[in-house]
Amino acid sequence: MKLHDQSLDVTALRAALASGAVSARDVVEVVIARTGARADDPVWISRESDAALRARAAELDRMPAASRSAQGLPLFGVPFAVKDNIDVAGFPTTAGCSAYAYRPETTATAVRRLLDAGAIHVGKTNLDQFATGLVGVRSPYGVPVNTFDPAYVPGGSSSGSAVAVAAGLVSFSLGTDTAGSGRVPAAFNNIVGLKPTRGLVSNHGTVPACRSLDCIAVFAHNCLDARAVLDVIAAPDPLDPWSRSAPADAAGATMPDARGLRFGVLAAGDREFFGDARAAASYERAIDALVAMGAAPVSFDYAPFAEAAALLYHGPWVAERYAAIRVFIEAQPQALHPVTLQITEGARRFSATDTFEAIYRLQELRATCGRLWRGEGAIDLMLLPTAPTIYRIDEVEAEPLLLNTRLGRYTNFVNLLDLSALAVPAGLRDDGLPTGITLVGEAFREHALLDIGVRLQAALNASSGACGVPVPQVAGSAAPAPHPAPPTVSLAVVGAHLSGMPLNGQLTSRAARLVAATTTAPGYRLHALPGTVPPRPGLVRTGAGVQGGTAGQAASIAVEVWELSVEAFGAFVAEVPPPLAIGTVTLADGSEVKGFVCEPAGLEGAIDISAFGGWRAYCEHVARAPTR
Repeated sequence: MKLHDQSLDVTALRAALASGAVSARDVVEVVIARTGARADDPVWISRESDAALRARAAELDRMPAASRSAQGLPLFGVPFAVKDNIDVAGFPTTAGCSAYAYRPETTATAVRRLLDAGAIHVGKTNLDQFATGLVGVRSPYGVPVNTFDPAYVPGGSSSGSAVAVAAGLVSFSLGTDTAGSGRVPAAFNNIVGLKPTRGLVSNHGTVPACRSLDCIAVFAHNCLDARAVLDVIAAPDPLDPWSRSAPADAAGATMPDARGLRFGVLAAGDREFFGDARAAASYERAIDALVAMGAAPVSFDYAPFAEAAALLYHGPWVAERYAAIRVFIEAQPQALHPVTLQITEGARRFSATDTFEAIYRLQELRATCGRLWRGEGAIDLMLLPTAPTIYRIDEVEAEPLLLNTRLGRYTNFVNLLDLSALAVPAGLRDDGLPTGITLVGEAFREHALLDIGVRLQAALNASSGACGVPVPQVAGSAAPAPHPAPPTVSLAVVGAHLSGMPLNGQLTSRAARLVAATTTAPGYRLHALPGTVPPRPGLVRTGAGVQGGTAGQAASIAVEVWELSVEAFGAFVAEVPPPLAIGTVTLADGSEVKGFVCEPAGLEGAIDISAFGGWRAYCEHVARAPTR
């Protein structure tokens, strides 16, 4: 078997090695050839010598065949790379800063476990300095080349680790993930990025960014490969005070089939792609793929998750980055990349009081966000864009902080809320660039995410990385033939059932899906009804184009259109109290849907609020009004 044209993905390579069709020496020769062909790409900060790689291969090949099994050496002969903020004895650890470099005497726990499992260490990879950034361009060692278009950022901070896998130089790699560094580079290079639960993988031997939040992440071509690596490195470690054991029921928390699964999706108003229509379309395609497998989408309010995300760089957690390198930065501030220095020194504006107040607020947000996973209408996982868009290198250099912040819109909250996450390629856009989606679950739900991820990746991609590595098909990975779609009803809501409003749960708990945010046709008036709990408005039609109301003009009122099954609609209507009713509402485009209307008798004592254009705007006005 000739290996030079073959994939190095873990699943295929392990089979070839186990059969004896290839040897560890064969693998090493391919790695040497491929890394040599990409010598001009600053993927590596340091690398094993060719002689050392051949010596390691010879050591492995001398082992008896019985030792090479999955039970003995589960990663026998599999080459991997390590982000250069993780220690490997014999190599300097630079964290992307040569003045900071030191030579560790011992190897990081996670790396040691990989070596003990028979894997072959190839080298230390480039990164955003001190793991600060999601762009991959903040390194004095150069910018690893995006494997699809060199004009675009490779994603950070684990840029080199992602590129090494996507370019076919290694089978898998280790990165770190505090704010999304193990997910964004995966999306930008068409590979899988697994961010385990905090503490599941030991951080011993890792240069901290935010010690309380840091995770070692895994980059691989597919979810089966990521699982194989995770199973080797996930274990308690007495050398890491942040190490945690998965609960006893975690291994059984799997999702072998998507049928009946409920997954959270962004409501229409929360879908921010910064003008990137291709990224928006990719997200919709991923939703459709999961629905085709039998899962049900549930819109949720992203606001508390976004607030948690903002704490990472705009709150006192930036001070934890300062604490990690305090002695060095105070002695040699000039050694830092200018953007890294600017971010890290921002810690000076926060006090101890600020920190405790932020901790208290985060705990409140954890409670709020946690309700999404539990109780009536709970979801099993979230489906989010990994990044809202992708930027060119010159764009990031012109606006380094703003664009970096945008890239973390859907990743920064995960570790703060103690969740697990899996970035999965979502296919190539029509401009040839890769895009990705992320599955987010509760803590210690990595295996469940991987179960769904392997099927979703197969449904969305023909290959992974930039070398056309085939995506493995597993039982049930192809989207099952969907059941005939049940009949649905489109329902226009105007008040307390809007996204984020008190009664929105009556829709989401019935698997309703937000399909549009629009307005009514002209000719409607909206009134704030007296004595309703929670407060509700009443929508009354005065006639299309007919003047009426206090403003003397026909009004268009903001509504959301939700889609739910006929069965769910019937149960929902049974809960509508008078004077409200369900009638027919004409939308701005002339279409008609079922929607909330108000009986004329219910308007006694009501206030006409049509001038505000909708209930949400009126509520915001009331909230801002001074109290007397």
